[in-house]
Formats: sequence, structure tokens, C-alpha cells
Amino acid sequence: MSRYLYIAALVVAGEMVFGLPFHTARFFRPTLLEVLSFTNTQLGDVFAVYGVTAMLSYFPGGALADRFSARFLLTASLVATGCGGLYMATLPGPFQMALLYGFWGVTTIFLFWGALIRATREWGGQSAQGAAFGVLEAGRGVAAAVVSSAMVVVLAWYLPEEASLATEEARRNGFRMIVLGYTTVAFAVAALTWFVIPDPGQDSRVRHNPFPNMAIVIRQPIVWAQAAIVICAYCCFKASDYYSLYAVQVLGMNEVEAARLASHAAYIRPVAALSAGLIADRFAATRSIGLAFVILVMVYAVLSVSMPDTIAAAFIYLNLGISLFAVFALRGIYFALLQETRTPRHITGAAVGMISLVGYTPEVFFAPVAGRILDATPGPGGFQNLFLLLVAIAVLGVIFVAWLLWLKRNNLRAERV
Repeated sequence: MSRYLYIAALVVAGEMVFGLPFHTARFFRPTLLEVLSFTNTQLGDVFAVYGVTAMLSYFPGGALADRFSARFLLTASLVATGCGGLYMATLPGPFQMALLYGFWGVTTIFLFWGALIRATREWGGQSAQGAAFGVLEAGRGVAAAVVSSAMVVVLAWYLPEEASLATEEARRNGFRMIVLGYTTVAFAVAALTWFVIPDPGQDSRVRHNPFPNMAIVIRQPIVWAQAAIVICAYCCFKASDYYSLYAVQVLGMNEVEAARLASHAAYIRPVAALSAGLIADRFAATRSIGLAFVILVMVYAVLSVSMPDTIAAAFIYLNLGISLFAVFALRGIYFALLQETRTPRHITGAAVGMISLVGYTPEVFFAPVAGRILDATPGPGGFQNLFLLLVAIAVLGVIFVAWLLWLKRNNLRAERV
């Protein structure tokens, strides 16, 4: 039973630490833009600040995870992130919000990310890496869907039935309660991690200096190939943050309907991630990732030319759903490549830090680029241009998977010599 409680705590913590910085914009983007009087460009620049501090945190955070217990690091991260939520509830301006997101880049990554991935890899053992990371991503999806659904109810409570008639004060109060709701959840999950995740003891925490491991992973091309795959996959995931805005500006929904659509779409995540994890354990993570990128190339190409006045809305919804399934499948298994590429366990934290440092650079550039694309051509045209960019990114993903396969074959040949 303790084994299942352990992974459950990792799952919930792994999603809810990102509730404040990401859920508020992913599920409630139209409301957030209205309440804070932000443009897409301004919000994109705020996320860029998060991306910079997060990027600087991945590598040292990975080394930190090789030295300190997951229990301590995850709990500290959740408490610090929740404290930031108390400040967000004051509805700060663009500069103050940028500082807050810079702070969150440190609390959610330096203290958290490497510890989460290392703990998940250890939970999966030798033969179930795909399943372990699939369960992590699937569970995170369930947590995201359940909590965001509750927050949609909160927003609907404060807004009238016709959301477009809501007063500025009602919209502000509704958004503030969403922020406070996610803050409460962060503190509650911090308590959960402290009491459920075991402390390995002082002897287990005293290890050799982990920082030389950084030099080891930097010199491995196969680690760089994994990082390149994560870049492309994460760009596609970041694009899903704009689906609620797409629902308002292209599909004609109001902000509550759009938030509800985004929340319901999150239920695709557990199914996709768990399915991908099981398939990856049977047929190899590399091939599964390549197939997902091929699907995204086709789906994004369709969405780049599809508009409700020229094609059935159901067809658009279908393609949006397929794109989310493929994206969540990618997120569920790309860290399973660590086992497939035979990364030594004692450098897991450093490898995760390196892959994340490079792979999550979209946190720096994707939101500013997407925001400028959407603001340059407001409405449907901007989204068509965004989907064309995503086609190019998915094609690069296919190319990087081919590179990784080539490196794996070369390494196997070298081992046989």
C-alpha cells in the first residue's frame, strides 16, 4: 500500500506545484487577460521571465536531487509556490507579475523537478519505466482535470449566466478566488508529501558530490538528442495553453464555456499518457514518440486551414482532441528514454537537469513568440499562423527522433566491438 501512496503523492505534487503559474493561464486565459488588462504579448513576456529562471534552475536542481531527499525538496517547493499565490491574489501589474513568475521559476524547478523525476524513475525500477512515467503523467492529468473543473465552478459562481455581461468587479472576484483555491491546494499537497513520502534517512542522503556528473552528461550526444526531442514536445504542449483562447476567438464561446472546454479536454491526458507508457514498454519509447510527432504534423496542418465557417465544427474539435492526445502521450514517455538509452542511475538527476535545461527552453521563447503571432493578426488568422509554426516544430521532432535512433544504433555497435 505504501508504494501506491508514494506514487499518488508524487502524482498530485507533480501537477499541483504548477497550478498557480500554469493552470490559471491555461484554463482561464481569457479571464486572466481581462482581469489583469494584459495583452497576449505581455503575458508571453511574463512567462519568458519564468522560463529564464526555470532554465537556470534545471541543471543545479538536478544535481540537488542527487543529494537531498525528495520529501524535503518537494514539500519546500510546494510551500514556497503557495506563498507566491497569496501575492498573485492581489492582482499585480505586469512588472510585479514578471517578478512573481521569476520566483516561481525557482520554486517549481530548482527545488522540485529533478527530485520528482528521480523519485519516479526509482519507483519504476528496471522494467517499468514507461509505465512509471505514464502513470505520473496520467495521474497529473487527472489532478489537473479535477481541480480545474472545480475552479470552473468557482468562476461560474461569480459570473452571470451570460458571462459577457459580467461586471469588472465580479470577474476580478472570480479570478481572485481561483488563485486562492490553487494556493490552498498547494499548501494541502505540501502536507501530503511531508507525511506520505518516506525520509530515506541521513545515511541515504549523504552522497558524493553530484556536480561532476554534469560534466559527464554534457559530453554525451545521446543526452542532447533527448533534450532536442523534449524541446519539440514541450512547444506542442505549450500551444495547448492557447486552446481556451482559441475557443473564444475562433469557436465563438464565452469565457466560462472556454474554461469548461479546456478543463474537460484535460481528461484526455491520463488516458493518453497511460496508454503511451504501456505501449512504450512494449514497443520502445523512441518509436512511440516518433509516431506521436507524425500525428501532430498531420493534425496541425489540418488545423492551420480549418475555420468554423468553412468546415464542420465537429471536425475541428476532433483534430484538437487528437492533438492533445498526441501531446499528452509525448509528455508521458519522453523521460522513459533515460532507461532506453541506458543512462546510469547515479547520474539520473544530472541527466534530467541537462535534458530539462535544454528541453524546456520553450518556457523562455514559445509564449513571447506565440503572443506576438496572435497579436499581429488578431482572431482566426493568428491561430492559423500559430498552427503553421507547430507543423514545422513537429517535423523537427520527427527528425530528432531519427537522430536518437541513429545514435542508439551506433552505441550498440560500439558495445559489441
